[in-house]
Amino acid sequence: MFEIPWNVIAMQFFFGIALGCIFVLLSSGMSIIFGLLDVVNFAHGTFAMLGAYAVFVVISLSGSFVVGLVSAVVIVGIIGMIVEFLFLKPLYGKDPLLPLLLTFGLSVAIPDLIKIIFGLIGKPVNYPEALSGTLMLGSVIIPGYRLFIILFTLVALISLWLFLKRSDLGMIIRASTRDSLMVQTLGINVSRIWTFGFGLGVGLAALAGAIAAPMMSATPDMGVDMTMTAFVVTVVGGLGSLGGAIVGGLLIGLVVAFTAFVAGEYSSVSMYFCMALILLVRPRGLFGEQGRE
Repeated sequence: MFEIPWNVIAMQFFFGIALGCIFVLLSSGMSIIFGLLDVVNFAHGTFAMLGAYAVFVVISLSGSFVVGLVSAVVIVGIIGMIVEFLFLKPLYGKDPLLPLLLTFGLSVAIPDLIKIIFGLIGKPVNYPEALSGTLMLGSVIIPGYRLFIILFTLVALISLWLFLKRSDLGMIIRASTRDSLMVQTLGINVSRIWTFGFGLGVGLAALAGAIAAPMMSATPDMGVDMTMTAFVVTVVGGLGSLGGAIVGGLLIGLVVAFTAFVAGEYSSVSMYFCMALILLVRPRGLFGEQGRE
């Protein structure tokens, strides 16, 4: 009987966790937007693609990967707030399909604009020199950059948790996801909270695209796959649940990684089978609420 060495299993587990961390950042942003605005953002992966191009441009100008990551979040977050203020805000309170159609249109228009500016060929983003090596843990080989992804995502999630739980603005955002009308009666400008929340959500998507760029390059069409992945992870974890986004992202990352090792040709569809199985058992996702008023 064929046996897989334990160190190979450990490596695939590590790769799956690193991939899942990218999915976690991606789906966390989508969960914040849905929980706050009740908007299904079909352009979510497109904003992740913008993050990949932003990190490419900033690194080309500054030579610093860290500056590139921070700049990608800030630049794309500001773009997201402008989009919400100019295009999404006038649609609130109207047909729920209108925001969906708008974000779908953005997912088509923005990549075409990127193709005009940067061309059809993807832009490679080099690994940071300090993270280009590997580490050895016993007989397990760990790429330095994937270890960085895991540690960086952990820091980002802790920072997000502290912001949402301990800061005044974070508590207002959480309250707005529960009862925006009550928050508004307290004299708080909920409209501005929505704008900031949308910028925060797409900023997390941009961060996912930025840290993924060295592994897959920045291409105009990468947003399509990232949007579908964000939907799968968000549905698996439960719509609007940040905890579900974390668990769902890590789970889907492991599923894709081990499927790629056993049967590589099915790795891209394995997440959809996983989603279907989970929804059969728990239709609202792992941590989704049973209903929303």
